Amino acid sequence: MEIHTRLYIKEIVSQHSVSISIILDRDSHFTSRSWQSLENALGTQLDISTAYHTKTDGQSERTIQTLKDMLQACVIEFRKGWEKHLPLVEFSYNNSYHASIKEAPFEALHGRKCISPVYWDEVRDVQLTGPEIIHETIEKIVQIRQRLQAARDQQKSYANIRRKPLKFQVKNQVMLKVSPRKGVIRFGKQGKLNPRYIGPFKILERIGPGAYKLELPEELSNVHNTFYVSNLNKCLSNESLIIPIKELQFNDKLNFMEEPLEIIDREIKKLRQSRIPIVKV
Repeated sequence: MEIHTRLYIKEIVSQHSVSISIILDRDSHFTSRSWQSLENALGTQLDISTAYHTKTDGQSERTIQTLKDMLQACVIEFRKGWEKHLPLVEFSYNNSYHASIKEAPFEALHGRKCISPVYWDEVRDVQLTGPEIIHETIEKIVQIRQRLQAARDQQKSYANIRRKPLKFQVKNQVMLKVSPRKGVIRFGKQGKLNPRYIGPFKILERIGPGAYKLELPEELSNVHNTFYVSNLNKCLSNESLIIPIKELQFNDKLNFMEEPLEIIDREIKKLRQSRIPIVKV
């Protein structure tokens, strides 16, 4: 935690001053007492995002995915030495229009438009000034901006396809989506045959246009009880299809787990210079 604190002070506080509020997900680093104590001492309000809400914690995930797509495109475009262009990637992203804030991050932070040799509204009509390095820099920025726009369009198409216009009423019974941890086997089934929903649960309250508060049992006391509509489904009346919660174990991210109960066999795998014990549970 000390490393995160130093990075936060070095990269955020020293350059942008102390934040009034921070929207963050439920990662253990941010929900720990030490982090909350630090922010309280700095006077920063922590706003925990709704679990699995595509416009809060999902927004940061989509932003990260957009940056990944853009970096992958830059690696393909610039090949060797692509890391030399990372400052231009940062520059292009911070000076591109963001629909969520209706302006570029640079303008939102500093209160003025960024001075750039490129007219962003007319990318084809580029004014060149100075030595060859200026010309080369402008060309790279134009290429990066094109990759950034392509990555954003791709993420936007994914979000539009997956958005569900489901609506529920208070006291409705709904099923809650869960996801298996990678490699976990439940009930002799794996992959697509694993259970996808648990429940039913009663809706207690509607939170905003697309989130609902559920009445959760004691077994899920470590899970936040507000969920976005994309993680809910209509309850089926066939009780034989419903898996009892007591048969599953969940973490706070609604990933179900299976703990080994008994070792039924063991063996030693021999390698050239080592021995690896293997057990069957």
